[in-house]
Order: sequence, then structure tokens, then C-alpha cells
Amino acid sequence: MSRTAWAWVRVAGSAITLTVLVWRVGASPFLDGVRAVDGRVLAAAAGLALLTTVCCAWRWKVVANGLGVELSLPAAVAAYYRSIFLNVTLPGGVVGDVHRGVSHGRGVSDVGRALRAVVWERAAGQVVQVALTVVVLLMLPSPVRSSMPPVAIALVVAVLGVVLVARAHRPAWLRVRSAAAVVLASALVVCGHAATFLIAARAAGTAASFDRMLPVALLAMLLMVLPSIGGWGPREGAAAWVFAAAGLGAQQGVATAITYSVMMFVATMPGAAVLVVSWSRRVRPPEPIEPLARAPADA
Repeated sequence: MSRTAWAWVRVAGSAITLTVLVWRVGASPFLDGVRAVDGRVLAAAAGLALLTTVCCAWRWKVVANGLGVELSLPAAVAAYYRSIFLNVTLPGGVVGDVHRGVSHGRGVSDVGRALRAVVWERAAGQVVQVALTVVVLLMLPSPVRSSMPPVAIALVVAVLGVVLVARAHRPAWLRVRSAAAVVLASALVVCGHAATFLIAARAAGTAASFDRMLPVALLAMLLMVLPSIGGWGPREGAAAWVFAAAGLGAQQGVATAITYSVMMFVATMPGAAVLVVSWSRRVRPPEPIEPLARAPADA
């Protein structure tokens, strides 16, 4: 019952957010966001998605190997592409991660440890994203800059708590070398997603400077993790609020969010190909066994 209720909450939240946005800003920003997408924008999105996916896969590999569930980088990249595709097309936003963990766990005969690797890997990425966002919001002008000092203090306390909990479980990936690799990979992922968002904003017609747009992009991306259906609803609502608070206009925020959504969806298409290939391998009938030639009778 709780899962069903949570699913309805996500559906209702996304529907209400989109309804309110259409009521307040009209349908034009949604159409403008789609029209802003062209071949150059999609090529940039695909290239940045390749970079971020490889970095995510590298992070996952480091954490998984540290927990004793071996994982190669090529296999991690393919599985991560499939995971992202499922996350952006199915409700909840975590179906792909669960599928990724279970599939890896079955391959290494340890589903529990493989799922823990996915949880630690995603949690580490979120912590680094929040930390980088807070640092940028402290350094550059933003709608929430005055609120950042207490948030930064709370973040430091939270990070220390996470580190203490992790040390209690003693995961091998928390060693200095492995932890540094996880942080570096996560930072590159955040930079790649931020660059994608900035390209989307420019394509949608935003002419603001880089130092003004970077805090807006990171803050909007941070709010996009709210529960939704394939990202729809909170993503557009977050962009509308952040852009309006920054003096750039809610309509511009909605258009940017739509452009960003289309870019990300197209960039995840390799994941659909991986899904089709893996499905075809499972349903492929076994090769027929040739009958053994009958030995000639003795004369």
C-alpha cells in the first residue's frame, strides 16, 4: 500500500506542477523549448552524456570493486547507459539503478552486496553535487546566497556524519585513493550536467553571463531530484522558480527545462540499444544440437 500511495503522490505532484505552470506561463515556453533543439545541441548533449556516463561507470566500478563485487569498466558503461534510459523513461527515477544493481548482483552471485554498491555510488554522487552547489552559491551571486552560510555548516556536519557511518561499515572504497577517484568522477559528472544545462539555456534564448547562469544551473539541477514521473514536473517547476528568482523570467526557465529534457532523453538512446541487445540475448533460442553420427555396424 505504501508503494502504491508513493507512486500516486509522484503522479499527482508532477501533474499538479505542470498544470500550475501551464496556467501561469502558458503553453508557449513548452513549445519554445522543443523548437530550440537542433542538431548541434543534440550532438553536444550526446558528447557530454558520454563523458558523464563513463565517469559514473568509473565511480560505480571503484565502489563495487571496493565492496568485493568485481566489475569491468566496459560492462559498467553499458549498464549505466541502460540505467539512465530507464530512469528518464519510467516513473520514480530509480528503476534503472535497481535494475543495474540486481543484474550485476546476479552476475556475481551476490545481489545484496551489488545493490549496496549502487546505493553507495549514487549517495556519493549526490553528496559531491550538493557540496559543489553550495560552494558555487557561496562564491557567486544567486537568489539564495544569503542563506548559504548556515546551509554550508549543516552540509559539513552531514558529510562528517556520512563519513562516520561509512567508516563504521568499513567499505574498502573509502580508502583515500578510492575515495579521491569517487570524488573526482562525481565532480566531472556535475560539471558535465551543468554544461548541458547551460547549453540548453543558451539554445532556449538566455543571454545571461556565465557567472550569473552557473548558480542558476546548479540550483535548478539540485531541485530536479524531487520525486516525479520521468523527471517531468519538478524539473520545469524548479527551473521556473530559480529563473524567476534570478530575474531571468519563469517562462525562460520552463523553456530551458524543456530543452534540457529533450537533450537528455536523446542522449540516453544508447541505453535503449543496450536494453534491446540484452533482451534479445535472453530470448534467443538455443542452438540445435547436431545428432551424433551412428557408428557403422560391425561386419
